[in-house]
Amino acid sequence: MPETVVDASLFNNVERYNHFMEVVRSRMTNRAFAPFEVPREHFGMILEAARHAPSGANCQPWHYIVVTDPATKQTIGQTFVDEQQNRARLHMGFPTPNYNGVKTAPGLIVIVADFRFIRAFPVLNDGSELDRLYQQNAERILLQSVAASTMSAHLAAAALGYAVWWITAIGQEDIQRKLKPLLGVPEELAVIDVMCFGPPLKPSYKRWKKPLEQIMNWERFNPANFMTVAQIDEWVKNMRHRVMYRDESKID
Repeated sequence: MPETVVDASLFNNVERYNHFMEVVRSRMTNRAFAPFEVPREHFGMILEAARHAPSGANCQPWHYIVVTDPATKQTIGQTFVDEQQNRARLHMGFPTPNYNGVKTAPGLIVIVADFRFIRAFPVLNDGSELDRLYQQNAERILLQSVAASTMSAHLAAAALGYAVWWITAIGQEDIQRKLKPLLGVPEELAVIDVMCFGPPLKPSYKRWKKPLEQIMNWERFNPANFMTVAQIDEWVKNMRHRVMYRDESKID
């Protein structure tokens, strides 16, 4: 067979990459938004990006609920404020953000996952220990799929110029019990994320990111990038609060 000749110029579109990275770097979290009415078509544009995300078995196990009703936003926001207070009572020591911004977010989209689609992935469904391991992996596949779709939505919102807020603090069963009936979500599904977006009330700032050499490995994992449990505990104790909510230029 004749050797296939690849036109290398087709795979070095640096200009396109730079435009993409401009969007990636501009996707910054903000938890307080200025009053603004998000055009209806912007919700469609954002979720059109989410729709094109990859997923395991191409099962697309996600649903998105656009919330515009102020009363519903208030209820959702208060649910997170209540969770914030629960954490304080439990003395978790976690630097929980102020969730009141959810109540007035101009754009609010609830992400719903259908975990029943784990049966679309390699599983045995025989109740065996081996099946348990396959089921565990299938759940990871599904979570990665929904995350890929959600990230696409965030990038689309950033491309439109909005600040965004990815909220994942909704795994607790009491939050599920409150939000599902509020939004008409069938019991079989799970509310998994909330996406808020809008013009920032105050300028967004870039948070600290690990340098490339700490995450990039060639051929084999670099042992220098491995952290022991003790090192992770030390990071949680001394670094977490410094990098979660600060401008990267102000990390001391």
